[in-house]
Amino acid sequence: MTFVLLFLACLFIGVPVFVTLGVPSLYELLASPIPLASLAHSLFDGVDNFPLLAIPNFVLAGAVMARAGITRDIIEVMRSIVGEAYGGLAIVTILSCMFFAAISGSGPGTVAAIGTLLIPAMKEDGYPKDFAAAVASSGGTLGILLPPSNPMIVYGVLASVSIGDLFLAGLLPGLLMGALLVGTTYLLSRRNGYKGKAHRFEMGVFLRTVYRSKFSLVTPFIVLGGIYGGIFTPVEASIVAVVYALFVGAVIKRNIGFSGIWGALSEASTVCGGLVVIMGTAIFFGEFLALNMIPQRIAASLLSITDNATLMLLMICAILIVLGTFMETLSTVIILTPILLPLVKQLGIDPIHFGILLVVTSEIGFLTPPLGVNLFVACGISGLTIEEVSRRVIPFIATIIAGLLILLFFPQISLFLVSLK
Repeated sequence: MTFVLLFLACLFIGVPVFVTLGVPSLYELLASPIPLASLAHSLFDGVDNFPLLAIPNFVLAGAVMARAGITRDIIEVMRSIVGEAYGGLAIVTILSCMFFAAISGSGPGTVAAIGTLLIPAMKEDGYPKDFAAAVASSGGTLGILLPPSNPMIVYGVLASVSIGDLFLAGLLPGLLMGALLVGTTYLLSRRNGYKGKAHRFEMGVFLRTVYRSKFSLVTPFIVLGGIYGGIFTPVEASIVAVVYALFVGAVIKRNIGFSGIWGALSEASTVCGGLVVIMGTAIFFGEFLALNMIPQRIAASLLSITDNATLMLLMICAILIVLGTFMETLSTVIILTPILLPLVKQLGIDPIHFGILLVVTSEIGFLTPPLGVNLFVACGISGLTIEEVSRRVIPFIATIIAGLLILLFFPQISLFLVSLK
């Protein structure tokens, strides 16, 4: 009981995640006959995990690509596709986020890379700044659903699930969510008359843009094609992504130097540094969860309400959406996976399908204050307040919830490609 009370106290007063996980675990360790040396072993085992190496590499690859001009190439191609449709440049933003998501694995990273270029461009094109920021922050949520995805890597490690299968399972849901966001953007733009500076689609312009950007456009196909084709593992794919981004920036485009590389390394270190400490304490925390039979007690409590798998998933997703408003994505995955996964397996729910639902609920957390990270990134770019952008993002949150319900009731969408292996 003390273990649970300490955990909840640390969680609600907002101490760092590694402290939230470590304090109750350390209390249990000191109160038990287990030797203190087990703490050191658990901290080491938490980070001594090969698949985790993919996260800093994918973040680094995204940072290098943003500085090497690859992001700008992606945007130009998407812009040449969208013609005179309402919300043309806003739709370009969603499509560009989808494409960049297949490289970076990070939601906030996608907002930063795409939003830095397109939020000012949308404003210049006549779109309201708050709408532009809402579109960019919503499109950025695709950064963790379309593979590669940093939360999927962490979930795969904790749940002992194939990361390659998780990436494959996220492809169709990511395309579905992207299509829903594009539809929402179009409907909002049509209702409000947002058209920007219209231009007709011209095949010649499109083909020239594609040819000019060919080295940038093949990046996700090299990374994901290599994983799905069995050529290399996700970790090896992340290294290939970094090397290829450096090659394009330094040799082909010749627009990234030492300062750009140093900035990319600094960004990746800042984003991923905390993960090392958190994963170590997460393993330690998980051991004492099991020792205190916390997952079994929670499972018994929830099963006393219903043993229907669909209703249980609806309850869990509702809880995850609420928790996502004040918990960071990776923290949510790290803390809740060892608690909820035994219950999910007990009900016969596929762990891969549950992993996709966990990631989608985390997408919603990116857009909900007070900890909506994508909102803060978009506000930093646009200069608006969190309140101004939050109002505009509500229709996009409703769209993602609708997509979540589709995936929940039709698990075949997540599992179809995996079943073909």
